[in-house]
Amino acid sequence: MNKVPDTELVLVPGGTLITSTAEEGRALAITMARHSIHNIQPDLDVLKAGRPVYSTSPDSLIAVSEVIAIEFQTIAAANSYWRK
Repeated sequence: MNKVPDTELVLVPGGTLITSTAEEGRALAITMARHSIHNIQPDLDVLKAGRPVYSTSPDSLIAVSEVIAIEFQTIAAANSYWRK
């Protein structure tokens, strides 16, 4: 199996949801969504084989956007919505 590197299988990169800015929080949300997919399907060949289908499917793109939004909500809450 052509496996995803172990560095990509970490569910919370850096071990924390705390970020300095909302921009960093959004980037972390995207990274966490990607890492979740890698943990679910660690075989890179299978992931790459499906890419032509899901990367052009509006439903798939909306679904991944929803996952990222949920991750971002979690990160925002952990950061108390970036206290002022």
